[in-house]
Amino acid sequence: MNRKQRQLLLVASACLGGMLLFVQQSPGVERFTEHARQAGEAGRSFAFADPFKALTRQVWREDAGDTRSQALAYLRAEAEKRNVPAVNAKIDPVWKALPGYNGIEVDIDRSLAAAEAQSFRQPLPIVLREVPPQIGLDQLGPHPIYKGNPHKRMVGLMINVAWGDEYITPMLNTLEKEGVRATFFLDGKWLSKNVETAKKIAERGHELGNHAYSHKNMSKLSREQNTAEITKTEQLLKEAGVTNKLFAPPSGDFNQTTVEVAHELKLRTILWTLDTIDWKKPEPASIVRKVTTRVEPGSLILMHPTSSSSEALAGMIHAIKSKGLRLGTVSEVISADRIPEVESKGQ
Repeated sequence: MNRKQRQLLLVASACLGGMLLFVQQSPGVERFTEHARQAGEAGRSFAFADPFKALTRQVWREDAGDTRSQALAYLRAEAEKRNVPAVNAKIDPVWKALPGYNGIEVDIDRSLAAAEAQSFRQPLPIVLREVPPQIGLDQLGPHPIYKGNPHKRMVGLMINVAWGDEYITPMLNTLEKEGVRATFFLDGKWLSKNVETAKKIAERGHELGNHAYSHKNMSKLSREQNTAEITKTEQLLKEAGVTNKLFAPPSGDFNQTTVEVAHELKLRTILWTLDTIDWKKPEPASIVRKVTTRVEPGSLILMHPTSSSSEALAGMIHAIKSKGLRLGTVSEVISADRIPEVESKGQ
């Protein structure tokens, strides 16, 4: 029986039910019914009303089941269109450890339950869920990270701090005005003398990371010296109330021993995709142009608290946002989490 036939049958059943009710309530029929009941005939005379009630209930059940089936078919079709597979983390020949990126799929069971809860009223709700990759950064072992996954439209600002603090507050003010959080990698010697400044950076919502202790070339050090450089700063960060998971080698100098030591200390070794080279004191406009032409999804942009980067910071942020990219901390950029608000704007 198709949907149209069931609807016609429901109308007919309703009409017949009304007629039966009218007939049953007429005085003459009541006398006849009483006489028939006494004669043992009433059950047979009006038993035909019960099948109509049962048939009506069956039609309503079939109709509800048909609606549910249609909703399920719709959700499965949406899943075919919307599902995106996860991207595994991998070792890239150029970028070394490349983070994975979560997939996304329609949660059919939860979507169907939500549709039933609203009596299948249109539009039907679509509940999505993220699906982690089978291989993440943790499965790759000790390798440096230079960028986030290129499928993730996010960029990170990494600010390495080993000297001075005169430009830190202006940079913090710009970041706050633009609604951006960055990652500050702190040299241990600097941190030991500027604990309150470090706490202020953290209090304003930014991420703090480890930049070794005395800005030495890590590749020239023994394993024990590598360990000492990292652990001394790690202890200072802990005393400042920071739970850290990142290590940026001073001057970008490291070897495999450095990466292995950091890995043993449960720290990811972070390098950069794009260098402002602000220590050479370039014109702020040149930094903005460089970032504008070279930034891409997953970029980690290196800078320092210098006059050049401080003055260029707002322009850099505007250039990055104009490309439809979101800015975040290094940890956010290299995580496998998706960015639904950015993706929805692009649809």
